[in-house]
Amino acid sequence: GSSLGLPASGRGALASWRSRVSALVIDWGASMAVAVGAFGGGVFEPNSWRSFMILAVFFVQKALLTAFVGSSFGQLITGIGVTRIDGSPIGLFRSIARAAMVCLVIPAVVIGPDRRGLDDLALGTAVVNRR
Repeated sequence: GSSLGLPASGRGALASWRSRVSALVIDWGASMAVAVGAFGGGVFEPNSWRSFMILAVFFVQKALLTAFVGSSFGQLITGIGVTRIDGSPIGLFRSIARAAMVCLVIPAVVIGPDRRGLDDLALGTAVVNRR
């Protein structure tokens, strides 16, 4: 993260893979619970409109929480968050675009320099420690 002007460790340093994967698992699990609560067990049936509700809940919570709090639900729990490299707020547009790219999977798992996925590289963001 030093090439980005971020500290090597501690608050503001690039988040570890362990924290990032843990946050993603927590986000997905919480989205499943909310989707089942709101739409019933039909969210697990293939070839049904309800089968997309887990992904829809995941997208909405990730986009809105990141825009307004700087972290998704899972990221809040694991102590990490998303920030713009220039230090300005991430904003609603970047948050929605980033959540959409994470839902597409490929941009988030194709990793570039400094542990940043294509989504972060395209939007000028990074996942950093909040603690």
